[in-house]
Amino acid sequence: MKNNDNFIEVDFFQKNKAGNVVCGDSFMSQKLKGEGRIISVLSDGLGSGIKACVLSTLTVTMAMNFTAMNESILQTSKSIMNTLPKDMVRKISYSTFCICDIDCFANVKIIEYESPAYYLFRRGQFIDVPKKKIPVEREDLGNTFLWISEFKLEKEDRIIFFSDGVSQSGMGSASMPFGWEDGAKTYIAGLVNQRNDISAKELAHKIVAQAEKNDGYSLKDDTSCCVIYMRKPRNLLVCTGPPFDEKNDKYLANRVKEFRGRKILCGGTTATIISRELGLKMEVDMDIVDKELPPLSHMEGVDLVTEGILTLGKVERILTSGNTEFHKEAGPAEQVVRMLLDSDKITLLVGTRINIAHQDPNLPVELEIRRNVVKKIKYLLETKYLKDVEIMYI
Repeated sequence: MKNNDNFIEVDFFQKNKAGNVVCGDSFMSQKLKGEGRIISVLSDGLGSGIKACVLSTLTVTMAMNFTAMNESILQTSKSIMNTLPKDMVRKISYSTFCICDIDCFANVKIIEYESPAYYLFRRGQFIDVPKKKIPVEREDLGNTFLWISEFKLEKEDRIIFFSDGVSQSGMGSASMPFGWEDGAKTYIAGLVNQRNDISAKELAHKIVAQAEKNDGYSLKDDTSCCVIYMRKPRNLLVCTGPPFDEKNDKYLANRVKEFRGRKILCGGTTATIISRELGLKMEVDMDIVDKELPPLSHMEGVDLVTEGILTLGKVERILTSGNTEFHKEAGPAEQVVRMLLDSDKITLLVGTRINIAHQDPNLPVELEIRRNVVKKIKYLLETKYLKDVEIMYI
């Protein structure tokens, strides 16, 4: 989400408790485009495995829906507690949650229930935010409390919240007899001060990885971390397809040349036009990393040059699956996905000249027209990965 030329990056990472196939923590983040709001919810269900997953999934779904409708947080919490199924052994219905609601003016409201306290990292240090304590009456458990805090998000601020798999990692060890909660602050501050532009995605990964290390690389609980980071947006241009009218080839080339940010060219014809119009040499890399796709090419001033529709089709499939962790020797489609996810504001410049090859009925059914594939990619990036995406046709 953009806010006064800043972008709010939200990312999340989790690992299951050692030996568990299903994670008992759940996370959901949604951008309400019409209101300019971002809502993120993390929940830790009672216990672990399937049972905990059901509890936390119900909790994040209800918390997200009620918050989006601006329902009273007290009523929201009561509805969640009354809906959750009771544990057969403990005779309680229990799931923690942390809700972060950011409006279009970067005003933040955070509601915590039985979860580890969130961190606000600002200008090189952690900031203590005043919290309002609200009692919650429960029949199945002693009275508990909601904690509500409000503040204005500033550029370079980071909000970090996590399940107790992070805060309690290492508990009982000689170096961390009471867990990692205090040590986590030192670790996070060290990472950010060492690399002040570290992304939300990378920071969340590193926090969970360190928690796993604290537990001797065998996590004792489901471990999840969300990081929210407001900063100057990282811009990316993806140019694919030749212009409808050849007279616009020069315009296309100038758009690529003048763009401030990273650049991807998807399509042999597109790359040829840019090479010709800007007088840039293009070289084909003969190393074939992905047998499904033609190899990459290289061009000065362009970060990535790939084949067109086949590559974009695979990009769409990867984004749909959500399997976006790749090895260093990733193929062309994986490299495009990596750059998309490492960017904030993405411009898709789409040529509308029809490529006759893509209309051949003998080609695979999934080889769709470029325009439809690009629309799917835009939808996925906006809804699933919370990117700002614009399509421009030429």
